[in-house]
Amino acid sequence: MTRSITVPVVDVQTNNFQELWPAMVLAVKSASFIALDTVHLNLAFCFRSIEDRYKAICHAARTRSILSLGLACYKKVEDKPDYTYLVQVYNLTLLCMEEYIIEPQSVQFLVQHGFDFNKQYAQGIPYYKGNDKGGDAHGQNVRTLFLELLRTRKPLVVHNGLIDMVFLYQCFYAHLPERLATFTADLSQMFPAGVFDTKYVTEYELRFTASYLEYAYKKCKLENSRSKEVGEGGAHLFLEFCSYSGPLSTYVDYRFCSEESGEEALQNICQRFSAYGWCPNGSACPMSHNTDLIIQQDEKTKEDKRKKRKRKKKQKAAEREAEAGEKDGPSKKQLCLEVGEVLSPDQVEGLDKHTTSEDCSGVNGTPRGGASDSVPTAGKTDSKVKKVEGGTHRAGFDAFMTGYIFSYVGTLKSKPGERNAEASCLNKLYLSGKTVPLHVTKSTFSKSSKAHTHKMELVWGKVDQGTVLA
Repeated sequence: MTRSITVPVVDVQTNNFQELWPAMVLAVKSASFIALDTVHLNLAFCFRSIEDRYKAICHAARTRSILSLGLACYKKVEDKPDYTYLVQVYNLTLLCMEEYIIEPQSVQFLVQHGFDFNKQYAQGIPYYKGNDKGGDAHGQNVRTLFLELLRTRKPLVVHNGLIDMVFLYQCFYAHLPERLATFTADLSQMFPAGVFDTKYVTEYELRFTASYLEYAYKKCKLENSRSKEVGEGGAHLFLEFCSYSGPLSTYVDYRFCSEESGEEALQNICQRFSAYGWCPNGSACPMSHNTDLIIQQDEKTKEDKRKKRKRKKKQKAAEREAEAGEKDGPSKKQLCLEVGEVLSPDQVEGLDKHTTSEDCSGVNGTPRGGASDSVPTAGKTDSKVKKVEGGTHRAGFDAFMTGYIFSYVGTLKSKPGERNAEASCLNKLYLSGKTVPLHVTKSTFSKSSKAHTHKMELVWGKVDQGTVLA
């Protein structure tokens, strides 16, 4: 069965930014929550110390730039059943007007995944980093759009969002504070309704096999569709999109997303991409990067393991029954035979069900991404089967996927036996390589930065009573 969705993403550039400004501000102000994603030149941050990791990310944010900003505004429609959201998605192409560092490998990666640097340098919306310069705090620009987002006091949703939050602060807000505790104190006041990280949700609450964005989104979409199809109790997620016509329609990029199945399942899946959503070989990799097929294989592996556990449980029960029979007398089957009862083949099979399980074939689980009964080994892939790659890097669509995950998680609290995963993930940012998240909160020992205090005066006209100057 194919479960498809077409998402309109409005492309915002310097030539239409002023025209689209009223619509963007209205979408932000009317949203129930806002999902956000950035495209920037990535670096690897492998520091064990969280403080050292923060300092390294700060250095990257000061010396590099955001190339694209994605905003997905989700507005809950109250007069519709279940969880129905009106979604507006914007993809802003940006151009930092200050010098910044670029790495050839990062540029190559983004080009391979569809990022258009020619378009960025020709049509990117200009911005300056750090503290406000001249009229940056007024007028219609990216920095004032970010201030409008803060004024809404709506929940902010990110995916693996620590780096995003640091880059946003440096590029559109103010100079970054030196200490991590000051940074989290500032964030807690900037977003009083809370910050939610969907990677933390999928990793520690939903406990998906993988938690990279495309996998988590498609897994949530699949489970939501299945739940609706079988009429499962509780709320379900429904989405609505604006209809764009006239000149506005020329700015819209329609992203089609469907679930793949059938013949394409006969492919060998790339283990690295399956686990992390990334492969060093990129499009040159001979194995499949199709996330739908990866999810199908993960579900098959999980089901095989479940059947294996069930078979072992039956075997142990049979062993206990046999031991009890030796101590207590003849078994049920033996008693039937002794009284001369004639058993049909089906009755005999029912008595011996623990040794003739129909699940004996294909029960051995395979490692994540490895070969299984439905996936041939390398070198045996049908040459006629077209390889399907993962999604391209588009900040707007990534923001949409992030918001979808958060919306789906919100429906789970209405289902019987499900915990409120949304509430348990409030103000927790995922930390790679750590078993605990980064808490976005202001401790009794931390102070807000002076730059942040000044910005709060600009945003709300006064400083919150709990703010202490550094």
